Amino acid sequence: MRSGHLMAHSLIDNDDSHAARVGFIVSKAVGNAVRRNRVKRRLREIMRVRLDSLEPGTLFVVRALPHAAGADFTELESEVTLLMDKARKKLESRGRRT
Repeated sequence: MRSGHLMAHSLIDNDDSHAARVGFIVSKAVGNAVRRNRVKRRLREIMRVRLDSLEPGTLFVVRALPHAAGADFTELESEVTLLMDKARKKLESRGRRT
């Protein structure tokens, strides 16, 4: 799934004994270390408040695209929400629980 500044991948692990896990990929294409860390901090905060909405066993990876450094917090927040909704619908359409 892709949005303007982000790309996401999700999976339900068959072993749902662990809590939902989130990973971030922010490559050097996003910018220098300061810009990459700013994007990571923003994404961590956005996901921190949404982590409880993910089912146990969910693996969710967010990849920042190169122009994500130019996005403000509210843009990233709305895109993460959109991607989480898309992921939930995609997993439901495959017959998996969310």
